[in-house]
Amino acid sequence: MRALVWHGKHDVRVDTVDDPDILNPRDAIIKITSTAICGSDLHLYDGYIPTMQKGDILGHEFMGEVVETGAGST
Repeated sequence: MRALVWHGKHDVRVDTVDDPDILNPRDAIIKITSTAICGSDLHLYDGYIPTMQKGDILGHEFMGEVVETGAGST
């Protein structure tokens, strides 16, 4: 799949990454249909979050379609 990946301060790229897997019973896999950015994304981009590591996938403001769920999801 394609994802926005953090490579360092002011360096984000759309990369090909592994598809997600269901790891826990309450997991869900979502096919993203639209997304947005918010102020915290700018903090990540500017390198203000010390826990960011090269290869981290960005994004938390999205909508989509549930394509798979774990056994414990309803």
